[in-house]
Amino acid sequence: MKHYYAFNGDADGLCALQQLRLAEPVESSSATLVTGVKRDIKLLQHIEAAAGDTITVLDIALDQNRGDVLRLLDAGASVRYFDHHHAGELPQHPRFAPNIEEAADVCTSILVDRHLGGRHRAWAIAAAFGDNLARVGSAMAQAAGIDPRTTSTLEKLGTYLNYNAYGETVADLHFDPAELSALMQPFAEPLEFVERSEVYGRLAAGYEDDMGKARGLAPARQVPGATLLLLPDAPWARRAIGVLANELMHVQPDSALGILSPKMHGGFTVSVRVPAHSPVGAADFCRTFDSGGGRKLAGGINHLPELEVDRFVSSFEACFTHALGDAPR
Repeated sequence: MKHYYAFNGDADGLCALQQLRLAEPVESSSATLVTGVKRDIKLLQHIEAAAGDTITVLDIALDQNRGDVLRLLDAGASVRYFDHHHAGELPQHPRFAPNIEEAADVCTSILVDRHLGGRHRAWAIAAAFGDNLARVGSAMAQAAGIDPRTTSTLEKLGTYLNYNAYGETVADLHFDPAELSALMQPFAEPLEFVERSEVYGRLAAGYEDDMGKARGLAPARQVPGATLLLLPDAPWARRAIGVLANELMHVQPDSALGILSPKMHGGFTVSVRVPAHSPVGAADFCRTFDSGGGRKLAGGINHLPELEVDRFVSSFEACFTHALGDAPR
């Protein structure tokens, strides 16, 4: 029997996997990790399972993997699914175990934390910070009796792990997420990982360098309620896109944000953030484009062809300028 773990390469996917592997140890020889950059979410297509195999899926949308879930179930495998993105219709099957919640104040690591009864909660707290749920992460840390200094370290760790996942290919990243997971696995506590592994220092240095460049960029377009930013075609910019989006939302919490990042072979990757009071969700807007999705406050488009850019810009400004015009401030 083989065990497969398909997980998003960001902080949420990594910390969800870390919790499960600490709580449910599996021999490395029988465990196969399937992951990639943050935008690489159709991961189940890479798995060829047989009867009796188990597959744990973490932080990738069921809506974009449903066909492969059904294929794997038909092959006789069991599929356990933790996620907080748009799911659509859930498969009805005795070997399918969903743990899916699309609320804006949860992430996959929090769902895993609940499943495990809080056995490795510090990793879930780091993930919450990394997934731009700072208030949730702070509340969880306070409830757990974690002091402010440690909480700050967990916030930085989550941010750095999340930052590492952004790129068009794994070559853009400082660490392949599969390698990063292996480096995290020996540490039961995040602080041990921070203090004893060189990974934290390398990610911190890369983060500061990339974000120093990103913070100097000016908007390409800006209208009341909607801001658009165009990044240069460079690895540092592709790495910075997610954290930059989150930072800009803190600076302008009442303005929707769209960031376009050129892809190496044409077209763009798009990150979208919307205010909490927006009547139009980021995922709902992004799903009007092929390869778009996400959740209520944060979404994206994996590939926006150049011919679609003008439609994206006009739709984005029309949707959010109008939608937010009468919203409470």
